[in-house]
Amino acid sequence: MQSSNRRALGSGDGSESPGDHRQGHGLAFDEAPADVRYDDPWYDALASGWGEAGAAGAPTAHLAAAEAPAARRAREDAAEAAAQVYLEVQRSEAFREVRGRYRRFVVPATVGFFLWYVAYVVAATAAPELMARPVAGAVNVALLAGLGQFLTTFLLTWAYSRHARLRRDRAALELRWDTQELTREARGGAS
Repeated sequence: MQSSNRRALGSGDGSESPGDHRQGHGLAFDEAPADVRYDDPWYDALASGWGEAGAAGAPTAHLAAAEAPAARRAREDAAEAAAQVYLEVQRSEAFREVRGRYRRFVVPATVGFFLWYVAYVVAATAAPELMARPVAGAVNVALLAGLGQFLTTFLLTWAYSRHARLRRDRAALELRWDTQELTREARGGAS
């Protein structure tokens, strides 16, 4: 087998040493400069301007590396400003109203459905004679209660989507648009 640099490699039987794979690749791993770490975020910073010519025709990699901290600081400042916008929105009355409408529906619905489910399980285990009582032919109380579980799941899903559409979606959408506008302004108009 040949490597990309046209040098023959081992036969693939595993007899080559780890050092054989490093030949022809510049510095060996153990000879790499001590100040270069592979998890260093600036490791590839010098390569960012590679091939671009400056005024004198020299690569401008050192300029890109010098500009990177300023760009990072600007990005961090914009992110902090955006975070402040989200904190302001979270403290706003409109956000509290949307969250309150959500909780006023979800908490009672969840508690009610959970109690209905527990009642079904408890009745099935504690009162098997009640659950086995026939209603019509082979249909008994347990079968009707089990089908009622499915029915209430679908009804609860429908009620939740209706409640969201009628009571929360418009306010949440307006809040989202306002938040995006404030975030865009906080980041300096750039989106």
